[in-house]
Amino acid sequence: MDFRVDEAQRDLADGIRSVVAGRLPLEHIRAGEGAERTIGEEDWAALGETGVFALTLPEPVGTGLGLADAAVVFEELGRALVPGPLVGTFLAASRDLVCGAAEGRARVGVITSGGPPWLIEHLTSLDAALHLPAGGLGGGRSLMTTAIRDESTALRIEAPLDPLTPLWQVSRLPAGAPLDDPDRHLFRDGAVLTAALQVGHAAQTLDMAVAYAKERHQFGKPIGSFQAIKHLCADMLVRAEVARAAVHAAACLADAPDVLAAEAGAAGTTPSAWMQRAAAGAKLLADEAAIANARTAIQVHGGMGYTWEVPLHLHLKRSHLLATTFGTRAELSSLVASLVRAA
Repeated sequence: MDFRVDEAQRDLADGIRSVVAGRLPLEHIRAGEGAERTIGEEDWAALGETGVFALTLPEPVGTGLGLADAAVVFEELGRALVPGPLVGTFLAASRDLVCGAAEGRARVGVITSGGPPWLIEHLTSLDAALHLPAGGLGGGRSLMTTAIRDESTALRIEAPLDPLTPLWQVSRLPAGAPLDDPDRHLFRDGAVLTAALQVGHAAQTLDMAVAYAKERHQFGKPIGSFQAIKHLCADMLVRAEVARAAVHAAACLADAPDVLAAEAGAAGTTPSAWMQRAAAGAKLLADEAAIANARTAIQVHGGMGYTWEVPLHLHLKRSHLLATTFGTRAELSSLVASLVRAA
């Protein structure tokens, strides 16, 4: 099985990057910093019209693509710092759980942390929320609630870590309907797509560091000619590429159950355990790459890297937030270790 990104997927990435650059440029996105709603209805609808949330749905509603193609698209969304409940809306659209999610007329959040209390992103913008509890890839009862926006116990966090991701603290969750997801595919797909967002952050901060290293001169030379800077950028490249490979491999396995079964059989384990291991490992690598690359890019930028105008801090903050959803480092590491011991 070929896990490499093919030419069609590269064209898909170029197309999404072009659309986002035209409809959601960085200066437009940053105009929403600190707001209760950081992406407008028209902008959200533009994502829906582009087909972001309906990628894996059959035609004519969607485009009939696979999770690997969706991961390519989500990498570009992460690269561009697009805010909003992207993963939850995609998951809801993929199962036709919320009317209008596929078209960008509805927004669906995801709650993966344990509680009470729970921290919920973009609360007042949500039409529904998927509760995929902290059991994560290893198990847990999944629910969907449609009354989350009106929860009376919601308390807005005045200074969230990411100014483009408004947060609310909720001391109770409204009653929700059980989701028929015995194999935890919603959590699996959410983990892979969140990892893809992280790869986007890792790739963008790498590009920003390399561009600055070429432009910034000291002692009459670009700082990129200095060995220390070269090593920093090389490490960033390795982290981003390793994470991208792991994410794409996990997505390809999810798209090919026959290959997944064959690989699991050869490894002496079950397809479910092999898929859990692939998704958890991809998320771990992507979280590490996104956070480490953002920190390194700030270091390469020197004093400029710490300013509000340079968006590196936004990538770092978003990466930290994404690292707390669909499995924390401790949870995923423990799961991978248990799966390796069992194999």
